[in-house]
Amino acid sequence: MSETFDSDIFNLAPTAMWIEDFSEVQALFDIWRSQGVTDIRAFLGEDQSRVAECSRRIRVLDVNRKTLELFEADDIDHLRANLSTIFRDDMLKTHVIELAKLFDGERVFESTTSNYTISGRRLDIQLRGAVLPGYEASLGKLLLTTEDITAREDARRAEAEQRRHAEGIFEHSPVSLWIEDFSRIRALLEDIRARGIVDFRTFMDVHPEFVRQCMSEIRVIDVNRATLELFCATERNELLQRLREVFRDDMEKPFREQLMELWNGNLHHHREVVNYALDGTVRHILLHFSVFPGHERDWTRVQVALTDITARKKAEAYLEYLGKHDVLTKLYNRAFYAEEINRLERKLLRPVSVIIFDLNGLKEANDRLGHDAGDALLRRFGEILNGAVSHPDYACRIGGDEFAVLMPGADAKGVATMTETINELLKINNQFYSSAPLRMSYGAATSEPGEAIENVIKRADMQMYERKREYYEADGAGELAKGRSARRA
Repeated sequence: MSETFDSDIFNLAPTAMWIEDFSEVQALFDIWRSQGVTDIRAFLGEDQSRVAECSRRIRVLDVNRKTLELFEADDIDHLRANLSTIFRDDMLKTHVIELAKLFDGERVFESTTSNYTISGRRLDIQLRGAVLPGYEASLGKLLLTTEDITAREDARRAEAEQRRHAEGIFEHSPVSLWIEDFSRIRALLEDIRARGIVDFRTFMDVHPEFVRQCMSEIRVIDVNRATLELFCATERNELLQRLREVFRDDMEKPFREQLMELWNGNLHHHREVVNYALDGTVRHILLHFSVFPGHERDWTRVQVALTDITARKKAEAYLEYLGKHDVLTKLYNRAFYAEEINRLERKLLRPVSVIIFDLNGLKEANDRLGHDAGDALLRRFGEILNGAVSHPDYACRIGGDEFAVLMPGADAKGVATMTETINELLKINNQFYSSAPLRMSYGAATSEPGEAIENVIKRADMQMYERKREYYEADGAGELAKGRSARRA
């Protein structure tokens, strides 16, 4: 009655069960022991055929219905005939674990391995084995269970693959990515809110140290390879140890705006910032900030993506420069000159002084020596004005050989100082270019109370023309000067 009951339990069990005879394996163990083998793991690892030999010596005495089902066998004979199909490949590596435990005298073992159904489908198996009472010495009967954990292992492998995929995307992204912990910043903001602060912007104005404290509470968890390349770091620790060199100077201002976004509940935002590489070069950055889903309540995981827009910024700056500067002389151009005159007209700052220059003999140099020689004269005069004029004054090229210096807030004394400086620089320049000396005529005027800027320019222009006429008359070229004056008029 008891044997029948046990047989029913064995056959109806929901887990695949095997009764196996390891006595021939035990006999092989005895031979190896007599040969001096003590480290069975190393011994089996040296030659996998030894593992296969152990496996061939195992005899299957019985299996239950669940085993036949799991391995797609019609009956036990069908199963026995296909054992080489079921137990193969990487299963032999994990087989070492149970063999070693039995060799060392343990009578219970467990391992995770792989088997195959008779049709060839791979199974992930949780194997558990125990020597039945009375067979401890001979290993004549062992009970083994093989639980199919393929679904669980498939899920684990899929999760691991997804993790590797995500890590790969992070590590090899062409965009600089930072994973950071903002939880302490959230705690600081919540503390301020709990204290009744409503106008957070004013609070930051009054307490700039709060902004600096928040900056110090950012914890960098990881950065990717593109980040190291962007900031010229050889490895992660070098970058993390020198973050103060990366985030400096004007970083506090954009960080204030970032705190303002977080205060208002905007957990996804972007803005342009300026950072610095470890070699000191500037990086113009488009920063994208996002709190990871599931971390909205603690901000323990945020992603900061940094796109390098330095090249774009340089291109924009160059285009802006071209829009306001003369390429040949590097001075401001006529468009800037006209815009600045309008601005000065609207401003209440007075007096305003203007100096108008005209190069003498440029046309003759172009006709006699070619336009390259004329361009060289223009470049030289541009260098002189750039050397003499600085903010708040502006030097402009307003025509082919005409130049102007606008001097907001300067009186006649300031004009005298400026023209003296320009004349001195002109003399020095001519010493280096004695074969092609620069000659100029200029006129200057300072605004009277209530006088329009355009009228000041006209007075300076008229004075310049008068001096130019005198220059050409003294040079024996009065008719040429008159003709030029007539054309300008």
